[in-house]
Amino acid sequence: VTLVESGGGPVQAGGSLRLSCTASLRAFSKYTMGWFRRAPGKEREPVAAISWADGGTWHADSVKGRFTVSRDNAKNTVYLQMDNLRPEDSAIYYCAASADWRVTSPTKTYTNWGRGTQVTVSS
Repeated sequence: VTLVESGGGPVQAGGSLRLSCTASLRAFSKYTMGWFRRAPGKEREPVAAISWADGGTWHADSVKGRFTVSRDNAKNTVYLQMDNLRPEDSAIYYCAASADWRVTSPTKTYTNWGRGTQVTVSS
């Protein structure tokens, strides 16, 4: 099982990026997909998630209204549209898959992880 993120890079504050994560999961449509990030010197934190069960989504308060998670099951891909980026959004962004249907399922339920893509927002 592999998850591969793409779409990261440098961007100026106020700009946008769209991250993609393609998974080689056999039953991708049966996995809740999450996005996480880790900034230098900080712990990994959840950013957004989308349920396999009902398509429900969750976004961290810090990104609500600016980031949007979505998925295309036909392409085994989950997206994170990031708008109005801020310097504090700079981090390595990871996607992960969980068999738990809840968008608020604990991080420990995410059993498959990508290697991450770097996002750097300059002021």
